[in-house]
Amino acid sequence: MGKQCGRTTTHSRARATRVAAHARAAMTPATRRALATTRDDGLTLTDACAARLRRIADDDASAPARLRLAVEGGGCSGFKYEFTLERDAATARDKTFRASNGAEVVVDEISYEFVRGSTIDYVEEMIKSSFEVVKNPQADATCGCGASFGARDAVFGG
Repeated sequence: MGKQCGRTTTHSRARATRVAAHARAAMTPATRRALATTRDDGLTLTDACAARLRRIADDDASAPARLRLAVEGGGCSGFKYEFTLERDAATARDKTFRASNGAEVVVDEISYEFVRGSTIDYVEEMIKSSFEVVKNPQADATCGCGASFGARDAVFGG
């Protein structure tokens, strides 16, 4: 079995995949709309996050760069954050959050339920620089490295 951050991941990934599939199946379009209108806490971008995204976008002005945040099953706590930079337009099913400097973060509607109310930061350390979710009210446990989390039961309607 694989290990990450000192904890076994095989069982966690399988459970997270089943739970995420169940959550997707249980969420009808009407439920998604109701959640979006009653519990839309948004996302917060720190100044460091917004500034770094603006620098990336300014490096190539031919197309706007935005950060996509997605949640997938995996990691040592059950779910993991995936960050990608993209230049494609957001879809109608995405939620787009803009900082005052024009920087954008896009989240698909399923992942949004797992990160609603979160804060995204850009952290520069001696050994790495990365975008990170530094505060997630939908998480009840986090990995020591901060790359994965366990979701609160409320995310699944419990």
